[in-house]
Amino acid sequence: MLLRDDTTVSHPASTTTSLPLALLLATAFLSAIAPVAVDLYLPSFPQLADDFGTDQTGAQLTLTTFLIGIAIGQLLLGPISDRYGRRLPLIIGAAVCCIASAAAVFAPSLPILILARFLQGASGAAGMVIGRAIIADVASGRAAARAFGLMMTIGGIAPIVGPVIGGLLAAPLGWRGVLVIVLALAVIMIVVVVTVVPETHPAERRALLRQPSDEGSALRALRSRTFIGYSLICGFSFGALLAYVSASPFLYQGVIGMSPAQFGMAFGINALVLVAATFVSSRLTSIWPPRRILRLGILIMTAAITAFSLVTAAGWPPAVFAMCIPVMLAGFGLVQGNAVAEAITSVPRAAGSASAIIGFSQFALSGVTSALVGIDQDHPAASLSIVVFSCLAVMLVGLLISRRRAAAVPAPTGRPFR
Repeated sequence: MLLRDDTTVSHPASTTTSLPLALLLATAFLSAIAPVAVDLYLPSFPQLADDFGTDQTGAQLTLTTFLIGIAIGQLLLGPISDRYGRRLPLIIGAAVCCIASAAAVFAPSLPILILARFLQGASGAAGMVIGRAIIADVASGRAAARAFGLMMTIGGIAPIVGPVIGGLLAAPLGWRGVLVIVLALAVIMIVVVVTVVPETHPAERRALLRQPSDEGSALRALRSRTFIGYSLICGFSFGALLAYVSASPFLYQGVIGMSPAQFGMAFGINALVLVAATFVSSRLTSIWPPRRILRLGILIMTAAITAFSLVTAAGWPPAVFAMCIPVMLAGFGLVQGNAVAEAITSVPRAAGSASAIIGFSQFALSGVTSALVGIDQDHPAASLSIVVFSCLAVMLVGLLISRRRAAAVPAPTGRPFR
């Protein structure tokens, strides 16, 4: 399907360019591989530690280096895809991911496994960062927001079912068997890229975008108020989400007094609320512009986080502030997809670089917020309220900054893929 031939638009959200369903499903799958690779083998950590004669910290290093690899991989592969196209870096990334996945399966020692997991994360990040750029290449406005929302809905299922499936497979397959499944997903990644994903950023467009324009270089567009504002929303809303994820075991089990089984049920319900909200957000784009949905989501998050903070400070029963969490997640579901869409489509000349900055900032900030909520382990609710309220304050600043939009933003021109 081709983009329209418009050369400029006054407001990106006012245009709509559709995205082929097969391509949408392919990008959603590519973006879900990394979360699956994280969550699927978490229940196997004790086995892994026993096999290598290490403690839980050693097993945790395989996860830490994987996440570092994802962050660095996104930061490198996004700009590379702007310069050399989307498809070739995706194919190379998928191939390296296969090799690294095989090395992880047969790793004879912990250091080799750690290195393999780093390379696996760095190469697997291609699906995440380039997938977002592909959507920005092909879709715009409400269609882009809807695509990002559906992409997040599909990708959001992976973190929910990953630990459950991993827990069921840990005993019969062991950690190596679980990583074989990750290897199979990497092989499928290559097949999907080769057979489904076209080149959405062809050579003629790359040459056109390197030509001087009235707006200056493509990278200069990344300094615009619009991109910076929406990027702040993307990064700090994700940071708030990961702060909740990190604090949730201590909050639900230590403070509320739930059993592990009850915590799993509560966490699953909250995750379903998040996925449902992202789906609702994708449907709302047919009647509302992305920014309006974004504002609604931030309003909901503001109400939930404020109530959570006040209830925590007042010392009310834990069950009361627990009710605020799914409301906050519902607001996040309305925010994230629309913020990503508005940020990346606001700089079509550097969609890959924009996607890289957003992805890197999300993982970097989530690492910071996850650490911050663990500083005061005796009062996890108070720590969480401080962290998420601080994230909310920056999100509100980002919303204010992004309010002033450029008068005209170039839309992608020429054929989106061939």
